[in-house]
Amino acid sequence: MEQSGGELAEPSDAGDGEDRLNGLPDDILVLILLRLDTAAAAARTSVLSRRWRRVWALLPELRFPFTPDPHHIASALAVHEAVLRLLLVGTLDAAAESVATVLRVAAPRLSGRLLFINRVPGTGRSADDDREDEEEDAFELPCLDGATAINLDLGGFLGLALPLAGVFARLTELFLSSLSFHGPCRLGDAVSSARCPCLQKLSVCNVHRLFILSIHSESLLHLDLRNVIGLQRLAIDAPALKELTLVRCFVRNQPIANISSPELMSLCWRDAYDPSSTQLGKMAQLQLVSSNFFLVHADGLHDSVNRSHNHTTQRFLQQFQVIHSLTISLGYMQEISNSQFLLEDINFLPRSAVLTVLVVNQGHAFGAGLYHVFRLCTGIKRLFLALESDLEAQPACPADCTCNEPTNWKTEQLLLNCLQEIQIIDIKGSEHEVAFVKQLFNWSTVLKSMNIYFDCSISGIVALELFQKFSSFSLPETQIQVYMCSDPGNKQSMYLFASKKSRLQKNMKMVFHCSISENRAWELHETLSSFFRPEMCTKFYIQCGDRKLLR
Repeated sequence: MEQSGGELAEPSDAGDGEDRLNGLPDDILVLILLRLDTAAAAARTSVLSRRWRRVWALLPELRFPFTPDPHHIASALAVHEAVLRLLLVGTLDAAAESVATVLRVAAPRLSGRLLFINRVPGTGRSADDDREDEEEDAFELPCLDGATAINLDLGGFLGLALPLAGVFARLTELFLSSLSFHGPCRLGDAVSSARCPCLQKLSVCNVHRLFILSIHSESLLHLDLRNVIGLQRLAIDAPALKELTLVRCFVRNQPIANISSPELMSLCWRDAYDPSSTQLGKMAQLQLVSSNFFLVHADGLHDSVNRSHNHTTQRFLQQFQVIHSLTISLGYMQEISNSQFLLEDINFLPRSAVLTVLVVNQGHAFGAGLYHVFRLCTGIKRLFLALESDLEAQPACPADCTCNEPTNWKTEQLLLNCLQEIQIIDIKGSEHEVAFVKQLFNWSTVLKSMNIYFDCSISGIVALELFQKFSSFSLPETQIQVYMCSDPGNKQSMYLFASKKSRLQKNMKMVFHCSISENRAWELHETLSSFFRPEMCTKFYIQCGDRKLLR
């Protein structure tokens, strides 16, 4: 740089002072603004220069964060010029009128996905709350004929009236949650083929005042109904439907349903069931069935109700003699001291190749319950076992707890001579879990592999000790792979190590996850080496791109 009159002169290559950023075409400037998080941040760039004043209005995606006053959102949409492929709006306890205004202004501009979430903090209300006699603030949904996907979560305190006319010509996905239905137009009429000719996915969750749902759709592929409180009658005529999920919709009423979905492949029915009023139709393509839960023990107070619940679940499963993949759940009461073992009444489960069992055991021993299930499913080839419980430590069972009864699972022989693969999730290392895994190895005479995912509460050292125990139980040809939780918040798992035994095994190779430091790996190396025989050659690696051998 040259100095002139005590001031620094402009660099000689600065040209004529042209603003090269302002000289960029609109589509490049739009790409720059799309990297900003919110529509407000993009709009603030209008103060930079006259050239930037209208650039934000050309954005194809707008995101408005949660706000208690959505009127400024409607104002921003009113001056927006471009077609929107994505509109994301968040409001806090918004009034129906303001929500209606936003959607009405957005309707002619939307040609893509709409996500509208209204949060109502601190209410303490659940989907089961009785609101039939309450007057709720409601608005009418405009016909968003350009929308490809609509997601409305209204926080449980707003009512929705569907439009009586208009076609959602491009809509493929519709998700409605936490709202009450109002108005003369029924949901079934609005989503059927005449008005939603391209609809493929429909999800309705935590809603009220939807008493009758009758759907006639040629395009629908996935239907998910959860906590449709007060549902009285369900009719589905969907020849292309592949997946149907029904969870806690007929809680208050006798289930009346007529399902015609000949191409259905997956059916999850965790709800009341009565074969006299529920017609499932022919489902020749069905591959996966998931049922309501079985109670393992009675609570001592409502034994007849508990048995009736299990009987209803079994009656549903009796509709399927053979199914490729079966998912069931075993539920345990918190207090089951001196209670009756209810599974003794269950004498049928469909024949299946793949069995998934979700065990909500509340800290109780679950060997007796799973043994009874396996006795009814001796032909399974793959087993997925998920041990679900709160992250908080469960209290120890009292001395008179009957969760471990009947105890025949510890001594009687069971032959699972088709079972080749096992996956167990969220093992915590308790004494009864270890005892059960040992028995599972004894029953599984042709087992090829077992994958074990330890619970977040398990330390690395404890996991290694459990791995050694499980390896001692297994057949020589069984491969055991062990995983640990690397992110408790998201329950993400990391691969820890694996082994395949041989009766004359002389070598052992273990691979540490790349998140383990080299110093920590050396510490684990010393601990692990103490577990093996002196004549064994052990090699330890850190997985980081190419495996790095610890020397």
